[in-house]
Order: sequence, then C-alpha cells, then structure tokens
Amino acid sequence: MKRLAILGSTGSIGQSALAVVEAHRDRLDVVALVGGGNVAKLAEQVRAHRPRLAGLATAGALAAFESELSPGERPAACLAGAEALLAAATHPDVDMVLCATSGAAGLEAALAAIDAGKSIALANKEVLVMAGALMVDAARRRGVSILPVDSEHNALHQCLHGRDLAEVRRLILTASGGPFRELDAEAIARVTPADALKHPTWRMGRKITVDSATLMNKGLEVIEARWLFGTDADDIQVIVHPQSVVHSMVELRDGSVIAQLGVTDMRLPIQYAFSYPDRWEAATPVLDFASLGALEFHPPDLARFRCLDLAYRALRHGRAWPVVLNAANELAVEAFLDHRLPFGGIPQVIEAALDRADDETSAPASLDDVRAADYWARAFAAETISTLGSS
Repeated sequence: MKRLAILGSTGSIGQSALAVVEAHRDRLDVVALVGGGNVAKLAEQVRAHRPRLAGLATAGALAAFESELSPGERPAACLAGAEALLAAATHPDVDMVLCATSGAAGLEAALAAIDAGKSIALANKEVLVMAGALMVDAARRRGVSILPVDSEHNALHQCLHGRDLAEVRRLILTASGGPFRELDAEAIARVTPADALKHPTWRMGRKITVDSATLMNKGLEVIEARWLFGTDADDIQVIVHPQSVVHSMVELRDGSVIAQLGVTDMRLPIQYAFSYPDRWEAATPVLDFASLGALEFHPPDLARFRCLDLAYRALRHGRAWPVVLNAANELAVEAFLDHRLPFGGIPQVIEAALDRADDETSAPASLDDVRAADYWARAFAAETISTLGSS
C-alpha cells in the first residue's frame, strides 16, 4: 500500500490523482489532502477518502470547510496556508507527495518533503524552474526519487528508463501549439482571456492554459527537463505536434528515436508516477491507431511566441533568471486574465524583468536567495504591468 499526500487536491491534477486512487484503492491510501479555496470540493474529497490531514489556502476557507463537515467527518488535523502544505508534505505516514499546487507556493513544501525522505510526484514544474539545483541536490543527498507527472516529462522518463544518458543525443518535447498556433502576429495581439482559455486538446487550470497559449508552458518544461534529466539547453528541442498523441521523444546517438504515445488523459502519467516501477491496469481509453489520422510536427515560431525563446535565454544565462522568468510570468498572466494587460504584454513584462535581473538579484545558493529573487521579480513585474496598462 502506497500512502499519499496530495498538494493541490482540488485542482485538475489533484482531481485526476484521486480518480487514480479510486481505481486502485487496494494499492493507494490517501493520508493528506490540501486544496486551494474550493471548500465544497475538498469537503467532498474528505468524505470520499477519509484523510488524516486536510488543509486549504486561507484561514477563512478552512473555517468554512470545518463548518461544512460534521464532527465525525473532520480529519484529525485541519490546517491552513503554508502550515498545511508543510504538515502534509512531511506527515510521518506519507510515502509519496504529489506536488500539484500552482506556481511557486509548493517549493518550500517540496523541499521539506525531500528532506523528510518522501518520494515526489512532481506536477508543479515551477518548483524545478525556480530551484532546480537545490531540488536535485537535496533529492540526491536523501536518496529520494522525483517522478515527473507532466505528460511530456513523464513520457521522457518512460523513454529513458534503463538507459545511460551517454546514449542520448537530444530530448524532444512536444507542444500542442495552443489555440493560437495558426494566427498571425496581428491577430494574436488582439486575443482575449476567453480566447486563450480554449485549449484545443487538454483541460487544465487557467494559468497553465494561458502558458500553453504563449508557449511559456513549453519553455518552463525545457528548464524542468534540464534538471530532471541532466541535459543542457542545446540538447532539448521543442516541436509543435497539434494532435498531442506523441507526448515526447528521445533521439539516441545512433539516430534511433523512441517515442511515448497515449491518449490525452492526465490519469496516465499520474498513475505511472504512483505505480513506478510497476505497471498497473488503467481505467482510461486505449489509443485507437486506426482512427488517429495524420500526425503533424512543426517547428515553433519563436517570433510569434517569444515566451519560449525567453525561457531558453533564461536557462542558458542561469543565475536568477529562471526564478525571475517564472515570477514575472505569473504576474503577467494574472494581469492578462484580469484584463489589465494585453496578451502581447506578457513577454514584454518578462523580458523587462530579465534585462534588470543581474543588477538586482544574485545567483541562488539557498532557498532564501530564491525567495529574494522571486520577491524582487514580482515587485518589478507589478510595476511594469501598471506602466504598460496605463500607457
């Protein structure tokens, strides 16, 4: 029996993870659930899975949650905010922590889980973008596994399983291209939040859906892949594949290419992380090759989708640039969704922050350094957004 803590249980990844649990109740046990602000959803999950610990992002949400449940339904521990994340991540009964909180909020909890010797199922790519070296070094010291849940990195993990990295020429991350891949630059400049949230193949949270539309999601994945698999930026390629059937590929030194294919269902990579190194039956549709039709592959247009290029620049430059890239992007996406920034303003905010980063931040050698760079970048991005929005 594998005992789980799910951070971000009320989001799309968390809900898919609990669907995997329901399909394998004889193998998986939920010890802790921490959600965002969806009180009703967390109450429903607690009734179904009876965790020992539950938490929400704020004290107000927690109070509403506790009033939603009868005394007999409440978990032994109910907590709020960072305390809830840390307690769930380090709970003594937990074997594996699924990190599915959005943005930077899960970094401290992920590091705490590693320090406590827990295996990590990582769905929050920002954790490795912000503190890849710290995470990888901590996991190596503690002998802890970091198993990727992102479909692309999960695919790479499967393709690389049992292989020496010396055999690998390059990693190839596939991208759907988002909803705007066929629009010209002028049309892209006029898109609205409603347009950006209409992803053609995946159903995800609002922030990651916008990141997919800008291709920043793929840029963050390039940085994540560097830390997960120990490769350089020049050995990681992005290719646009609108059908989202091939989730990623590995090209070997002899020219052979190994690809992982599957239906677009996040339950598959989540179950892989939960079951690894075993393979379990999955309650998901099988891939019907006869009905697939043509599979297309195109190079990304870095002129129209500048966020991907900025992510490569940040990875190659190093220092605090990946932290700044992530923080500025979070603020810019939030402003876009709030109609305070045009779609084209997202890369403008990020590039402005990167251009100033070396003057204002230092290369992160600790969690405090990461926090400092993140804090500066958010303040700078907020000021830049205000200036752009009023111009």
